[in-house]
Amino acid sequence: MDGLRQRFERLLEQRNLANEVLGALEARTGVEKRYLAMGLVTLLSLYLLFGYGASLLCNLIGFAYPAYASVKAIESPSKEDDTLWLTYWVVYGLFGLLEFFSDLLLFWCPFYYVGKCAFLLFCMAPGPWNGAAVLYHRAIRPLFLKHRATVDSLVSDLSGRALDAAAGLTREGPANMTQSQKDK
Repeated sequence: MDGLRQRFERLLEQRNLANEVLGALEARTGVEKRYLAMGLVTLLSLYLLFGYGASLLCNLIGFAYPAYASVKAIESPSKEDDTLWLTYWVVYGLFGLLEFFSDLLLFWCPFYYVGKCAFLLFCMAPGPWNGAAVLYHRAIRPLFLKHRATVDSLVSDLSGRALDAAAGLTREGPANMTQSQKDK
């Protein structure tokens, strides 16, 4: 427990926007910023458990900070942070796709949004236990490498068909298409 407290304290000492806001609140209220941060985490957790719109809050947590960090990574000269956030977005996209098809079942699970939010925070965690990197290297990458040729062939075929259809539309226009072309 002391290790978690020390990590929390170190997190509150870093220079970033959240800590600047907490510092300003601390100056105005006289409440230490660690208590303000714990209160905020508690409120967010309770809202995810019982609040209306927990889906929106969870999606904001999973999107807002990673989008900000991705823009910072693009603007930095380092390639490592680019890879880190690209990995996150691959996992986030795959998770979103799986969630889309299983949403009717998952929606009824109690505390689903707490679990989803915890998963997304795990995926953006810094350090060696970055969940996105773990999932990518242990599950997504091996599957991708195994089926890469098949997927590349399918994508090439579909993009060729899409280009042909677009060229046909621009040449003939939708009004001049035959019924068999419209059915395709």
